[in-house]
Amino acid sequence: MATASKRVTNAKSGKFHQLVHKRGHVEVEKKTEKSTVNKLMLGFFLFVVVGSALLQIIRTATSGPMV
Repeated sequence: MATASKRVTNAKSGKFHQLVHKRGHVEVEKKTEKSTVNKLMLGFFLFVVVGSALLQIIRTATSGPMV
């Protein structure tokens, strides 16, 4: 039983020494920001908004003077 406990002690000691060497070294994860709006949906939204605005301008321009 003495060899098993010595093996466990050595394994724990190895883990401890690895962690001691890592102390103070902060690894920063790179965060990638994903857009919540798909590019296709954004294009469709702009198409609808700009298109409806243009149609409204054309409709107002061709309707003639307001009396």
